[in-house]
Amino acid sequence: MENRYKKLLLGIIFDGIGMLSFTIPFLGEFSDVVWAPVAGFLMTRMYKGTIGKIGGIIAFVEELFPLTDIIPSFTLTWIYYYIIKKGN
Repeated sequence: MENRYKKLLLGIIFDGIGMLSFTIPFLGEFSDVVWAPVAGFLMTRMYKGTIGKIGGIIAFVEELFPLTDIIPSFTLTWIYYYIIKKGN
């Protein structure tokens, strides 16, 4: 499987993990406190350079704030990098 599609699959999985907090009221928001830094770190590892840094900050903030978990930040970053920017 090509690297870009591995990143897409991982991104979809990570977005799914971030959305799991909606399934458990109150406890789910606590899990966001743990998941937010992990998501930010994973984003910086998946995408190097400026895109990874900005994406990591966005993923961290998006996971930290309540009711924003529905935003698929990993998938949107993949779309930006491989479709809009046309990265390798």
